[in-house]
Amino acid sequence: MKIQKTLTTTPKALPPSDKLGFGQYFSDHMFVAKYREGQGWYEAKIEPYGPFSVDPGASVFHYGQALFEGMKAFRQQDGKIVFFRPEFNYHRLVEGAERICLQPPPMELFMKAIHELVAVDEKWIPQDPSTSLYLRPTLIGTEAFLGVRPSHETVFYVLLSPVGSYYSEGTKPVRIWTEEKYIRAAPGGLGAVKAGANYAASLKAAYEAKQKGYAQVLWLDVDHEGIEEVGTMNVFFVFDNEIVTPALNGSILAGGTRGAVIDVLKSKNLPIVERRVTITEVIEKLQQGRLKEAFGTGTAAVISPIGTLSYKGKEWVINNNENGPLSTELYKEITSIQRGTAPDRFNWIVPLEKI
Repeated sequence: MKIQKTLTTTPKALPPSDKLGFGQYFSDHMFVAKYREGQGWYEAKIEPYGPFSVDPGASVFHYGQALFEGMKAFRQQDGKIVFFRPEFNYHRLVEGAERICLQPPPMELFMKAIHELVAVDEKWIPQDPSTSLYLRPTLIGTEAFLGVRPSHETVFYVLLSPVGSYYSEGTKPVRIWTEEKYIRAAPGGLGAVKAGANYAASLKAAYEAKQKGYAQVLWLDVDHEGIEEVGTMNVFFVFDNEIVTPALNGSILAGGTRGAVIDVLKSKNLPIVERRVTITEVIEKLQQGRLKEAFGTGTAAVISPIGTLSYKGKEWVINNNENGPLSTELYKEITSIQRGTAPDRFNWIVPLEKI
């Protein structure tokens, strides 16, 4: 499918690299394509960033048919533009779309969209350390109807946002609130899908945690015992005899950085285990001196050490609230591959194709 291009006549000024934050700025252009049952995909185009028309009766507004991905492009040290694991993001988008009954684009259209859009807005890719270009591929149901069924129409669009560190702490340890009242997802629900509904369910607890001075929420299962994930990140615990991350149980999102970290740990023959881990076990091993460090992993933050964990009215300090050696090593290895200063021994990097 040929992508039509209409370029802006009023380009925006680029924001300063040291003021980016996360998700505060959008590039000059966006990609949009439409799907209709019986017709297929049509009207693929790159156009100036701005509002587009969606019927007030669209299923995205009434029945929450919305799904997105988060991925990054980098300007490497030699100036080359690359994507980090785009095939992973495509396949996760397809799995999520099947779960909430949206039509995913063919892989060729997905890849063509991100390559051509980034090529058009290449100047928006910052080069400073700890910066990148964040891509937000999104699917929404756009058919207008008032009856509970899947939409017969889908819009696929991609936004670009130059970003810095996700957390104000940067790469320093963050403070995490363990949520004991609300739950993010239940077995058989949408927890394993990057659906807008998951994030809507998390907002109140995240807001309350930030009001208390915490960066994120540690989510527990329906029994408020098994650990699932940390807001925008998967979570890892470094015990004295093993490195543990919660097993994917259907209510935990399979993060791309989570998978990358597991690959790195296995390549080093370190004892990484995917299993159920409880908050009781974590606190007990911390009291016994057997919890060495803890960290979150995600596209936005990459690796984020956890320095303080609040649980049952008490603050538990991990590794003296300092960056641990393993999280530091993992951050350096993954970001060095992304930046092109270390060999891509896992074949994660895909160069930008200018079409």
